[in-house]
This record gives sequence, C-alpha cells and structure tokens, in this order.
Amino acid sequence: MTYIILILSVLLSATLVLLFNLKDTLLKLLLAFSGAYLLSITILHLLPDVYQSDNNYIGLFILLGILIQLFLEFFSKGAEHGHIHKELLEKSFPWMLFISLCIHAFFEGFPLAKTQNNILLGAIIIHNMPISAVLATFLLKSKLSKLKSFLFILIFALMSPLGYLFSGNFDFFETYKVPVTAIVVGIFLHISTIILFESSADHKFNFKKFIVIGLGFLVALSSL
Repeated sequence: MTYIILILSVLLSATLVLLFNLKDTLLKLLLAFSGAYLLSITILHLLPDVYQSDNNYIGLFILLGILIQLFLEFFSKGAEHGHIHKELLEKSFPWMLFISLCIHAFFEGFPLAKTQNNILLGAIIIHNMPISAVLATFLLKSKLSKLKSFLFILIFALMSPLGYLFSGNFDFFETYKVPVTAIVVGIFLHISTIILFESSADHKFNFKKFIVIGLGFLVALSSL
C-alpha cells in the first residue's frame, strides 16, 4: 500500500497540473505548507530517532546530507523547492535536472522502512506533490509529447518507492540505517529551510503563506 500511495500522489499532482494548469500562487502555497510540515516532522521525529543511537557521528552524517543536497542542486537548479528557471524552458530536456530530482526522491524513501512509517510517509507525499507539480509544469511548457511527459513523471514517481524497497530488502541499509537516515535528515533540513526562507518574494511578509506555514506546523504537531 505504501508503494501505491507514493506513486499515486506524484501521478495525481502531475495530472492536476497537466489538466488544469494550476496557478503559480496555489503551487507556492502548497510548497510553503510542505516545507513547514517536512521541517516539523524532521525535528519532531527523525532527529530524535537518529540521536537515540550509539553512533557518535550523527552530526557529521547530517552535514553530509546537506552537502549532498547542495551538490544535487547544482544540477536541479532548485526544483526541489519549487524553482524551474525560465532559461531551462528554452533548452532541450535538462537530463541532469531530472536525474538529480530522481536521486533526491530515491533518498527520501530510505527511512520509510525504519521509522514511524505513516508520519514520514505523509511528509514525503506532501513534499513530493509540489515537486511533481513543478516538474509537470516544465513538461507542459516543453515540446515533449504527452507520452514522453507521462513516462518522465512515472519514472520520478517510482523513485521514492524504490528507495523504500532498497532500504527494506538489502542488508547494507539495515546495517547502516542510522547513518543513512541521518543523511536524509540533512537533506530534509536543507530542503525545508530553503523553502521557508524563500517563501516570500524579496523577503516581504506574506500573510497567506504565513498562515499556510503555521498550518503545516500544526498538522505536524498533531502527530505527537
């Protein structure tokens, strides 16, 4: 059921964009909510989990996760937190952007088999929805056929389930589940904080986004 939910959440988000061409304002509000929720779940659940272990290098692995995400963003150009630069739309399909997004989604699936599944599953779904919408928006504006666009969305939709599958069925991830989860914590911290820092243009106060971010925190707090 986890695999199906992860795949359908991406496909549904992308389909809504492709069918209804959702406004940027709505996508930005969804992105702000996802950032607040993801940050809260990371701090309330994932961080305590990894620091309960006997590993003395948790902080280093978290920093490594941040560095990995920074490296991926050299190629994704910030699509993980809602950015698709206009110049990318004028070029052929940016393979490195797509591959980096897939790697990011793959990493996200790792902790699902080892942590509080339903809580983290909700965080990943909410986070992947605006990313799927951004990717679908790019595909909508590109010159790719509908079949190719669907195939790209489907490949992206399979990445988090694949990470979940790998982490639950390979001894390597069982042995090193704490360091791997700590790396994912670093990735989540980077992504969620960037989303919140960039939630308002020119750092101006935006009441709607403030309310949405507050709702994201409250929903996450309900999981305690």
